[in-house]
Amino acid sequence: MPAPEIALTERFQTAFAAAFGPEYADADPIIRPSQFADFQCNAAMGLAKRLGRAPREIAAQIVEAVDLSDLAEAPEIAGPGFLNIHLRTDWIAARTAEIAAPGAALGVPAPERAETVVLDYSAPNVAKEMHVGHLRTTVVGDSIARTLEKLGHTVVRQNHIGDWGTPFGMLIEHLLEVGEDSAEAGLLTTDPNAFYQAARAKFDASEAAEDGETGFAARARRRVATLQSGDAESLRIWTHLVGLSKEYFHRIYDMLDVTLTDADLAGESSYNDQLEAVCADLEADGIARLSDGALCVFPEGFTGRDEQPLPLIIRKSDGGYGYATTDLAALRHRVRDLGADRIGYVVGTAQELHFRMVFTSAREAGWLPEQVQAEHVKIGSVLGEDGKILRTRSGASLRLMALLEEAVAAARAVIDELRPDLPEDERARIAHDIGIGGVKYADLSTAHDSDYTFDLERMLALTGNTAPYLQYAVARIRSIGRKAAAQGVAAGAAPRVQDDAERALALQLLEFGPTLASVGAEFEPHRLCAYLFSLAQAFTSFYEASPILKEADEQVRAGRLALAQLTERVLVEGLDALGVNAPQQM
Repeated sequence: MPAPEIALTERFQTAFAAAFGPEYADADPIIRPSQFADFQCNAAMGLAKRLGRAPREIAAQIVEAVDLSDLAEAPEIAGPGFLNIHLRTDWIAARTAEIAAPGAALGVPAPERAETVVLDYSAPNVAKEMHVGHLRTTVVGDSIARTLEKLGHTVVRQNHIGDWGTPFGMLIEHLLEVGEDSAEAGLLTTDPNAFYQAARAKFDASEAAEDGETGFAARARRRVATLQSGDAESLRIWTHLVGLSKEYFHRIYDMLDVTLTDADLAGESSYNDQLEAVCADLEADGIARLSDGALCVFPEGFTGRDEQPLPLIIRKSDGGYGYATTDLAALRHRVRDLGADRIGYVVGTAQELHFRMVFTSAREAGWLPEQVQAEHVKIGSVLGEDGKILRTRSGASLRLMALLEEAVAAARAVIDELRPDLPEDERARIAHDIGIGGVKYADLSTAHDSDYTFDLERMLALTGNTAPYLQYAVARIRSIGRKAAAQGVAAGAAPRVQDDAERALALQLLEFGPTLASVGAEFEPHRLCAYLFSLAQAFTSFYEASPILKEADEQVRAGRLALAQLTERVLVEGLDALGVNAPQQM
């Protein structure tokens, strides 16, 4: 039995074909939730334009042709031609029982065709602190990955870390001077910026002193050349440097409860041996040409302020390669070797032009076939209360770990005050789930291409569209379940759907599958957040209107408990798609 929108769409399209001819069988019925009914069909206005007749006349003809007898009451014509639809309560009950059944996946639809989706997200830099700007690309990308897997797709995570380039000569020389096992080297696992800044200060001082070929700056430049030539010792030290940074990344990822592992690392260095071939192939095919000594692609449709074609530089005039070369190599690898049907790049909004040019160039080269979808999942900024990008008082980028620790500490203070009866380890676990969940959910509940203001007090609030509000709803249902078990009350075989509050909650539950499918199709986790918030509100209304454990009728009590437990399952599954944990109690 399909979800309401799908069932209604099928019925109305059949009616369109019968009423207006087979060429109208694929017209969109535009089924939407309505404040005046359960759903509304808004197709009459569009069909009226195509047919050259009045919308209400078209609406009346649709009502005559559509058969909803087992699904809904006869549609009511409203306004200029809207069709209000009231679903049959027994149909809602049957559908709710179906999604609650073991193995029914809560109504999440199986994909028509399972796809391989390559997701590029997080992408920190080796030997540099992850800052608040990395928060969004990491949690948005991870939520999209989790959602796609729940929908039955294969996700290939790609953590495109910055692990190559000229700074590594400086970093390797500094590591050699302080000692590979020294306390200073250990900063790479705890405070990478301190290590990087020490290396940079040493390099700048050497430059200013003009200390010659034996000086630090000169040695750092030579080290870049030996590293890039494949020198074994340089590569060994570089590998050690990267390994120390990976330990730091893991601390952040563990704190954030994201699914990235070492197996997902595919940094810039992964494509070194492909860059020359990328340039040679593009030049041989006539797609790239020399311009002022640099090898460039001039993708169609891109012009600068002077109305001249805009170049995508793939080899600099000094022979070096840039981001565009690496991104083209990565894209070709993802299609050719990883078998991508779809590719998502979860990267800051500022990179929009770059990715549009890379995608267009790859299509012109035949490396990105038309059937493979590549999209830039644009990520907005995290702002402070002043409306500017969130930074420390000194103006530096805010360390991500410091931000996360502050959130957990704030949650812990509340838990210690409200639940001193809980064991220490449980309070710590709940504080982590609430603090980290609150930060992640606030990010995910905002459209990913929009900026949002970081407000820790709001993020941890128990009211409003927040993670703690949803987590509390789950904890409340689990508490009901524990009390029911203690009283010997068992849930019914099927959720009860009869009175208005039960019906409203069941309708929300039926929207989980379509919502998750929409999030996976559009890469928009904020839609799932909005849905879960509405579901939690519907449960609150149900809980207030329909007693469960205090209900005297045994069958009613069992049916309402089953409905509550189905709500818990959907909330937990939805939160898991966002990467947010639901504590057993709060």
